[in-house]
Amino acid sequence: MHPAIKSFLGLCLICSTAGAVEPAATPATPPPSAPSTQAASPAATLPTAATTASTATKPLTAEQLVKNKQQQDAKIKALVQDQASRLKQLEHANLEALAQNQELQLKNDSLSVQVQVLQSERSAQMFLYGAVTLAGGVLLGFFIASYIHTKRRRQW
Repeated sequence: MHPAIKSFLGLCLICSTAGAVEPAATPATPPPSAPSTQAASPAATLPTAATTASTATKPLTAEQLVKNKQQQDAKIKALVQDQASRLKQLEHANLEALAQNQELQLKNDSLSVQVQVLQSERSAQMFLYGAVTLAGGVLLGFFIASYIHTKRRRQW
């Protein structure tokens, strides 16, 4: 009975996938567009799928070619204006960055001078500490030697 259940399930699986296959869809033909509707919408910059499908089947007229050329020229002019505005923005940002860079370089130079001054002051301070320590050592040695020398005189 177990093999019978397997074959039944296999048959159900095959039948369910066979019903799921859809027939191929036929492409819908777009309605032909009238020239008056194209002239009424000059703001459209991209041709629609309907106009490209209809132009593929019949040759373009001179008016359509002129209109397409004008649309392409308008697109190019818009791109040029957009690029010009972006170029101005980049130049402005570049000038700001250069000014900020110069300010930071001046600040860096000032800080490096301050560091050198502090280092020289520190080395001068260490020199003075060394000189005071040496003078103190000489005086201490002189006093100790004189104390020892006076003690010996008393003993004699």
